[in-house]
Amino acid sequence: MEASDGAPEPMTEPPKPTALILHGDCGLHDTGWGHPEHQGRLPAIVHAIYRETPALLDHVLQHEASPASDAQLQRVHSSEHIEVIRAAAAAAARTGEIVRLDADTVMSAASWDAATAAAGCAIDAVSLVMTGRANTALALCRPPGHHATPDRAMGFCLFNNAAVAARAAQAEHGVDRVLIIDWDVHHGNGTQDAFYNDPRVFYLSLHLDGHYPGTGGAHETGVGAGIGTTLNVPLPAGTSAATYRDAFSESVQRAVDQARPDLIIISAGYDCLTGDPLGGLLLEPQDMFEMTLEVVEHARGTAAGRVVMLLEGGYVPARAGAGAVATLRALAGLDL
Repeated sequence: MEASDGAPEPMTEPPKPTALILHGDCGLHDTGWGHPEHQGRLPAIVHAIYRETPALLDHVLQHEASPASDAQLQRVHSSEHIEVIRAAAAAAARTGEIVRLDADTVMSAASWDAATAAAGCAIDAVSLVMTGRANTALALCRPPGHHATPDRAMGFCLFNNAAVAARAAQAEHGVDRVLIIDWDVHHGNGTQDAFYNDPRVFYLSLHLDGHYPGTGGAHETGVGAGIGTTLNVPLPAGTSAATYRDAFSESVQRAVDQARPDLIIISAGYDCLTGDPLGGLLLEPQDMFEMTLEVVEHARGTAAGRVVMLLEGGYVPARAGAGAVATLRALAGLDL
């Protein structure tokens, strides 16, 4: 085509899609139906997203992940921890019984495959965004990850998906600075531990004060070279959406200004929604939508728009599904 003055019109690239990353093994992690993090969570979220197919079809790239390798996990986790997880799954396979790692964290025979698939979803989300195949990504990681420390599984979490993703971005894609924003209702103690002395990864968490696992005080700001690169915002039970959103906007602005990230990773827990049995905050899917838009706008200014969102908690499956749809539509640039 030519412009009215006879000059050829500049070619414009079609907008890049948002990636939706899944792996079938994530659904096989069997914790028992009485467990809050049960096998019904992921299908409910997937079905909620698939109901949006007509609107999402031209905007979302679906991708099946590759499981994380031991080497990728070892960027965050000790070899001993990895072997504990592998051995527990093997023990469950031998006995046909669920293996309990602690009071909350259990494994079945399929849990090793699920955990490596969940970490692989996070890694592939980073890869798709960093290589330009997508601008943004949502990875449906199960089991969740943000409580897993470098050497301990806890809080339903086996491997720390967000931490593994951040290290993959640095090791495999040359990323210098990463900002992790964690809005799960629980403090992500494992993510904090992984980067507490690392100035290249800024960790921001908004969470319920005094809630599990009991960490995340405002005084916890990092150690050594990492002093000032952890920002915790504990909030009281029953905090209104308006008050939460004000705290969110202020702390995200502060984190972005300080970190100047090349990539933003969101640990997206939907247990901050009203009515979650393990929660105590009062957000709605509309809030999740607008918070995602806010992060994407910040990312345009410092990280070329690169945002990777990873599933964490959320224990009312239908509500988690509504939250995931809201955030995916925001990533894809669609109205709610």
